[in-house]
Amino acid sequence: MDFNLPADLTAYLAELDRFIEREIKPLEEADDNIRFFDHRREWARTDFDNGGLPRHEWEALLRKAKNLADAAGHLRFAIPKRYGGKDGSNLWMAVIREHFASKGLGLHNDLQNEHSIVGNLPIVTMLDRYGTDAQKAMIDGSITGKYRITFGLTEPEHGSDATHMETKAAPATRDNVKGWVINGEKMWTTGMHVATHCALFARTSGNDGDARGITCFLVPAKSPGVKVEQYMWTFNMPTDHPRVSFTDVFVPEDALFGEVGRGLSLAQCFVHENRIRQAASSLGAAVYCINESVKYARERKPFGKALAENQAIQWPLVELATQAEMLRLLIRKTAWEMDQLTQAQVEHTLSDRVSMCNFWANRLCCEAADRAMQVHGGMGYSRHKPFEHIYRHHRRYRITEGSEEIQKRKVAGFLFGYMGAGKH
Repeated sequence: MDFNLPADLTAYLAELDRFIEREIKPLEEADDNIRFFDHRREWARTDFDNGGLPRHEWEALLRKAKNLADAAGHLRFAIPKRYGGKDGSNLWMAVIREHFASKGLGLHNDLQNEHSIVGNLPIVTMLDRYGTDAQKAMIDGSITGKYRITFGLTEPEHGSDATHMETKAAPATRDNVKGWVINGEKMWTTGMHVATHCALFARTSGNDGDARGITCFLVPAKSPGVKVEQYMWTFNMPTDHPRVSFTDVFVPEDALFGEVGRGLSLAQCFVHENRIRQAASSLGAAVYCINESVKYARERKPFGKALAENQAIQWPLVELATQAEMLRLLIRKTAWEMDQLTQAQVEHTLSDRVSMCNFWANRLCCEAADRAMQVHGGMGYSRHKPFEHIYRHHRRYRITEGSEEIQKRKVAGFLFGYMGAGKH
């Protein structure tokens, strides 16, 4: 059994670090762009006079960093080679994302926006696996920013219970064009302010609770009847998470995204990859908080001796560091196993391990950020340290991408034999 990372992976981490120092750091430091990462970050990023949306300058900076990473061959690392990627594995992505997050806030990796110079691009997976030829032709544009496809699954009255969605689509013909008419509302349709399309899920047949009968449509964002009703202000600003209504929205048949009645397959096609990568990111952010706390505790000397000499400081950080070490092994083992299996096999035999990684990492990150604030005292609570930002951002992941309760239910299903390979 060899726990060493592959030599080519460690070499790639070093290559990424050199790229960050050569290309990304100078951009971060130019034109006072550091305002997006220092104590001014929330105000610099948020247009409070425009519904709390991200400022154009902030999104333009992220796009510029992505373009640099794409030109250098890094942005598409995880996607298939036929789309300019490198077929990056789950193990490599987990290691890279932990590595980036452990560096702290920066233009190289800003998880508030799902931004990274090594992209996590789930829409590419959806288009590749389920898209028509015309829809697959959108893949390159979805990476370069020509297309922005949002995700319309959650509803005001239905979150985790997606099979009870109230949005409906019915066959219709308009101007001799066959298609569908869609009516309903969606929540947390992130990115709708700049979207070109929405991957919209609607019930086309069946009853509440049925997994079958839900269909996905690729709806142009400017279609008549599509309306942003409200941008939801959250714990972590800026906001681009609106409530969107769809009133008598007509789409032609070529807007179908995947098979009629089997739309939830699209929603599930990248869930395990997303969850293991998110777990790795949360682990990295937790490690950053732990390391910064240890460093500060050794430097700070109240009453004439280092904070680090106090067991009240040592022991909570010892527990966090221990959890981080154990979690890292589980994440990397799980990611490696995912690389040996098909998507269906992962769902059947490994889904509980992915959920374990995800819910525990997200919780650990929040605990580590909270402890870092406590160790740093007043400065830790201020925006002059990044811990409050890390906490506010990662707290959301205990709800989104499958809430803690949903993840635990999955683990319990496998543990007690209600689902998975051990189902009785």
